[in-house]
This record gives sequence, C-alpha cells and structure tokens, in this order.
Amino acid sequence: MSSTKTKKTTSRRKSRKLGPLTDKQVQALRPRSKRYTVRDGRGLYLDITPGGVQTWIFRYQFNGKQEKFTIGRYPEITLKEAREKRDGLAVDVAKGISPAEEKKKLRTQSTTRSAGNPIVREFGERYLKEQVDKNWKDPSNERRYLEKDFFPEFGNRSLKDITVLDIQLVVYRKRDGGHPSAAIHLRNAIKRMYDYAIELRLVLINPAAMVATKYVGKAVRRKRHLTPREIRDFLQVIYRSNIRRQFKLALHIVVLTLVRKSMLLLATWDEFDFETGEWTIPKEHVKAKKGEEHEHLVYMSAQVAAMFHELKALAGSSRFVLPGRGKLNQPFAKNALNKALEGLTFDMEPFTIHDQRRTASTLLRENGWDADVVEKALSHEKEGIAGVYNRAEYAKERKKMLQWWANYVDSIITESKVIVGNFGRR
Repeated sequence: MSSTKTKKTTSRRKSRKLGPLTDKQVQALRPRSKRYTVRDGRGLYLDITPGGVQTWIFRYQFNGKQEKFTIGRYPEITLKEAREKRDGLAVDVAKGISPAEEKKKLRTQSTTRSAGNPIVREFGERYLKEQVDKNWKDPSNERRYLEKDFFPEFGNRSLKDITVLDIQLVVYRKRDGGHPSAAIHLRNAIKRMYDYAIELRLVLINPAAMVATKYVGKAVRRKRHLTPREIRDFLQVIYRSNIRRQFKLALHIVVLTLVRKSMLLLATWDEFDFETGEWTIPKEHVKAKKGEEHEHLVYMSAQVAAMFHELKALAGSSRFVLPGRGKLNQPFAKNALNKALEGLTFDMEPFTIHDQRRTASTLLRENGWDADVVEKALSHEKEGIAGVYNRAEYAKERKKMLQWWANYVDSIITESKVIVGNFGRR
C-alpha cells in the first residue's frame, strides 16, 4: 500500500511554490522538458506545457473532493485578471456552487441548443464579424464594450433569455462606478447587437432598448481647454520630469500640430518631407466616417521640424517615429503617452491629451484665425453640401497659422525665446 502511494506521489505533476507571483516572475517562466505548474496562492496555479502553453487553473475542495476549473490562457488573461476570476469562483464555492459542474452544464446546454437559439457570446461574435468588423472603420470600441463588460457576465446564456434587468445590471454597474458616458456606450452596443438579432428573427424583443438612457446618465461633451498659463505649466512640468525624452517631444508636438496622439504614435519616417516641411498622414490613420477616408497634411513649423529631427536620431534604424521600448519594428502602445503622464502632478483642473486639440482650436480662433482654416488643420471635414463644395486646402494660411501657433506657444513658455529641442534639458 505504501508503494502505491509513493508511485502516485512521484507521478503527480510537480508544482513550484513561488506564490504569490509577480508579473515579472510570470513573464520569466519558460517551458521545460516536462509539464509543471507554479502556485500563486488561494488555489490559483499557472500550468506550463513543454510546448509553452500557459494556462491559469483554479483548484478547490468541493464536498470533500478536489476539483479544478480552467480559467484561461496567459497572456490573454493577465495575472490580475486571473486573480479576480479566482476570487469570483471562490465565492461560488462558498455558496455551494461547483464551478466545474456549472461549466459542464453550460457546455451541455450549448451543444444541445438549436441554431435558432444561440448563446450570447456566439451570436455576439457573429454580430461583430458580420456587421462591425465589416462596416465600421474602427470596431475596437464596440468590440471592447461587449467583450469586456457583457460577454463575461452573460456570454454563456441563451440570447433569448437575457432580460431588461440583466442589461441594467451591467450598465448600472458601470454607471455607479463613475462612468456614466461609458455606461451609455455599453447599453448602445448591446442594443445594436440585439437589433441585428431581431433582423435575423432570432429574438422578438430588444431588452437593451427598454433601458432608458435618461436614467443611466448623460454623455457629457467635453469642453475642457487649457489656458495659456496652463499650456506653459504643462510643458514645463513634462520637460522637468524624468519621463522619456521621446515622450516629452511627442507631447510637445501634439500641442503644436493639433494632431491626434494616435497619428503620431503610428507615424513612420516615410510620411515626412523635411525639404517641403510637410507631414502626410495616411488615410488609415485619420479618423473619418466609412467611405470618407482621406489623407491629412500637416505643415511643420520650424520648431516641430527640429523636434522630429531629434526624434529621428533617437529612433535609430527604426522606421517608426516612436519605436517601442526594445522593439524597433513596432510603435509604442496606444496608451503609452497617457501612462507617461500618470506619475506627473499638474497644478490645474484634470485634462486629457486630446484636450490639447480643443485648446489649440479655441486659442487660434480667439486670436483671429479663420474657423475653416482651423478646422482643416484639425482634419475636420464639413458635413453636407458645405463639405462637398468647400474643398479648399488653405495651404498658405495653414502654414502661416501653424508657425504663428508654435511661436505663440514659445512666447508663453518663457519670456524669452526657447531653443526648441533643448527645452527642459540641463
């Protein structure tokens, strides 16, 4: 009998006791010749196969028996997300619910359910593929709201079984978390998905349509723009900080060029002509309605051209203006500039990087620049008949305006002119 126990013990998969884990430890894990697991704590483990597949597993006791629940693969599910899922499953176990048994039931229901009554996640993926990915220029927001907020809660439920109260649960949760605007976007994303289900005659009613937006909140249109003094304080703080030099220059360029931060983060050096002082942003990087995509031309001021020359030296052999850290063949992540600002303190009302575009638009108009010229510099196209007939590029005016704007920003940073490219350096 003792030999049998010994045999079982030696054949059991080995588990390294590292927990609690850190992100760096998880990233450093490598496959071995034999499968193994590492423990985080409170029943959470990461299983690593010889082929390099890493899977989060929750182990627990239920009715005196050892059970396990597969949470999902890393890195699709981060350490933080795996812990949150583990905590939720632990609550179910405490309530007398077996996560493993519930998963089996849902799988059985899914396989026996007819094609006329799909589960939410299956139909949601169909909706995203057939409608959003196909017809939307940027489907990322619609996909994010459904995949992050709706599918995790109700993804395994029947499409027909979702009620108004279910929709209210996820929408009000986001509202009560201090995000009323995002809550409205979530409600609208679910409504559009159910509109398509009605069109395909898979359901008869749209539960999201019965969640009144007036009780969710108002999607407040942002009006924040910085004053000249706030522009000065903003630039002085970033240049005196210890964030990367590329980020300092990038944030300054956003102020001076009126571009969206995504246009700059995705920029490659073949978009620039330093002899003519022109930056041609390709239409795929310009925000516009489907079918109305267009290139956007930015006329570089002397200050902006100097900053790009410095960025080119910092980029080395990369084709990207802002290559990622240690990844010259990729740009920085979309939220890189926001992350760079997180540790900085500004003595002013909260603002976003995007508010810089509104700031420039406001101050340029207040200083007498024509609204059409400003709108063209912002890459805004007029709608309707006015947009069709107003094709003027205002090239001469835009060049003059952007150089004036760069000089104006210089003048409010310090009383004397600064040497752009060296500003903030010791």
